[in-house]
Amino acid sequence: MQVCVLYAGKARDNDKLKAISEALARGIAGNGHTVDVINMYTEEKRLTVYDYVIIGSEPVSFFSASLPAVIKKYLAQAGTVSGKRSMAFISGGLRKNKTLLNLMKLMESEGMYLKLSEVINKPEEAQAVGKRLNVERNY
Repeated sequence: MQVCVLYAGKARDNDKLKAISEALARGIAGNGHTVDVINMYTEEKRLTVYDYVIIGSEPVSFFSASLPAVIKKYLAQAGTVSGKRSMAFISGGLRKNKTLLNLMKLMESEGMYLKLSEVINKPEEAQAVGKRLNVERNY
């Protein structure tokens, strides 16, 4: 299966979020899937070819539950995402659950079908989530 891990933090270059996204990708790839990791600030890619889409982010400030504006803009220009099976994850911030809820609402407003949502703080946690994540089609 083709899987895409998209991430966008409060800054253009976010080493922590990148490390978590790459660890998640390693966990999924360990189950025999093809995984691409994409920084939404710097790379443009159509999501139409992917079977499963994962979006990770963090709040724009420590006390906020707001997401970076680039996520909504990216999804609007990424091709057909409606009906895609997906996962949302958040890292950092004081109001993690509210931030995760905002990300989930954003993804659902684009027509994405959320299968899982997580708060992930470390690459080790991300790899474990990736290993147990079921990206296969469940009809």
